Amino acid sequence: MTVERYIRVIAGLFIVLSLALGVEGSPLFVSSWALAFTAFVGVNLFQFGFTNMCPMAWFLRKAGVPEKVEGAAA
Repeated sequence: MTVERYIRVIAGLFIVLSLALGVEGSPLFVSSWALAFTAFVGVNLFQFGFTNMCPMAWFLRKAGVPEKVEGAAA
């Protein structure tokens, strides 16, 4: 998997988890403030679309995740 795919998977996981923790009808409800994390992830995805700069991408690159899969068609 590439950096961009990991970002999509991690962002999706964070959004679903924070919704489960922040929506009152959820059996995992903790606080409505958990929805602030959903907004944080959304804002980061929005700015990533324009600037191509993402803090998670920096961490993934430092961890050795490839930018592109070798031999794959672009």
